Amino acid sequence: MKRFALLALAVIVTLTLAPGADARAPLQLQASAAASQEEKASSPAQPPAATQGQTTTPSPAAAAPAGDPATGRKLFVSDGCYQCHGYEAQGSTATGPRLGPRPISFAAFSRYVRQPTGQMPPYTSRIVSDTDLAHIYAFLQALPEPPAVQSIPLLK
Repeated sequence: MKRFALLALAVIVTLTLAPGADARAPLQLQASAAASQEEKASSPAQPPAATQGQTTTPSPAAAAPAGDPATGRKLFVSDGCYQCHGYEAQGSTATGPRLGPRPISFAAFSRYVRQPTGQMPPYTSRIVSDTDLAHIYAFLQALPEPPAVQSIPLLK
């Protein structure tokens, strides 16, 4: 019976880490669920008559603030993010999800860092300032895409 349980666990881990699988999915799902709950709570039941039929454009405040990727890399290490997410934010199934490249939106990222739902400790603005958080986010955005599996000779 133990062999079957170990085999089942190995299959689940293999399927989870299969090429093309996104290790950020749990973090993205949590962040998008929190964002949708927040939108529902803050949106009125009926839109005002003046705004009916008009499209809304995202405000510049919703965009990620400017940050320096080099400073962000240093902060990523000095604040201890690398301990769970790795030096290149690649993540691990044992410690923390992959954060880059292509991080979640800055608003969701900031909200999760400040009030995480998992095992991650909260990083309040006293620990990591908003400016430092913008630098860390710039570092995550600047991470290069990994090479395609087909382009790695040792994996052929």
